[in-house]
Amino acid sequence: MRGVTKKAIAAAFALGLAVTCAKSARAVIVERVIAVVGERPILLSELLHRAHPFLYRIYAGSQNQAQVAAAKTEMEKELLNKMIEYRLEESAADKAHLSVSADEVDNALRNVANSAHLSLPMLIEEARKTGLSEQDYREEIRRQILEGKLIQLRVRGRVRVTEQDARSTFGRYVNELETQHPVNLRILAKRLPAGATVDQVHEITTLTNRLVEQARKGADFCVLVKKYSDDTQTKANCGSRGDQPFQALVPEIQAAVDGLKIGDTAEPIPVGTEAILVVQIAPPEPPQYEGVKDQMWERAYGEAMDHQRKLWLDELRRGVYVDVRL
Repeated sequence: MRGVTKKAIAAAFALGLAVTCAKSARAVIVERVIAVVGERPILLSELLHRAHPFLYRIYAGSQNQAQVAAAKTEMEKELLNKMIEYRLEESAADKAHLSVSADEVDNALRNVANSAHLSLPMLIEEARKTGLSEQDYREEIRRQILEGKLIQLRVRGRVRVTEQDARSTFGRYVNELETQHPVNLRILAKRLPAGATVDQVHEITTLTNRLVEQARKGADFCVLVKKYSDDTQTKANCGSRGDQPFQALVPEIQAAVDGLKIGDTAEPIPVGTEAILVVQIAPPEPPQYEGVKDQMWERAYGEAMDHQRKLWLDELRRGVYVDVRL
């Protein structure tokens, strides 16, 4: 359910531009059938309605008119294929006597609100701000829940993951990481107390400046981490979490370490109102399989699930008349 609600809130918060664009263009849309699945048509108006969040992203980007037109065409093709898949899944759910109750949708809404640290009315209001009605929002969640039930019933039993699968996934993970310019940082974190006073901030800032000076003079950074860092999770590893893609670092750290060499120590880095970091560039530390074994099993399982879901949808599609007219 957690994956379902994340997808639903992402879709909900993104929606909102297509209606405005249509009004400003003052265009007249002629209704037509753009696909048939079994005996059920998919209408152009349905596609345009579901395209709201994707149009928002396209128009929000810095693209010229030709790029926008190309992006819209590609988006519409991909979205129509997704809508066809939804129709296939709905038919499969009917045959399996699967349904989604209003209580299940309500529970999912509450889960989304809790994960976003919002009240339910606030969540609905945020959805409305993006042009998504409560009914549309609930329908999106209903679709995601139904898909989850179908995957549980028809797909999950097909998935088998072995140790070799996990190790193969690890190999691909390492290759991906190498293309993302990984860096290994040793981080000594001094956390700022909630509601820290000016004197407290000054005291921690003075300490971090002194620690940077000591590190630059050759002090053992591991010793400094063990003695001063407030991040208990990384103390045993000299403050390091292993190689990470440079682009995955928070902007404050990116700016501070860009251009530094192995062994260099950056100036103290304030991160919002939460902490001040002392960061040293460490030699590369490629991930070891045993250290990320659980994550690799999860990733391999997710990849296998996606593959089996595609095969299952292909089977459904071969058994139903599908005519695409877009």
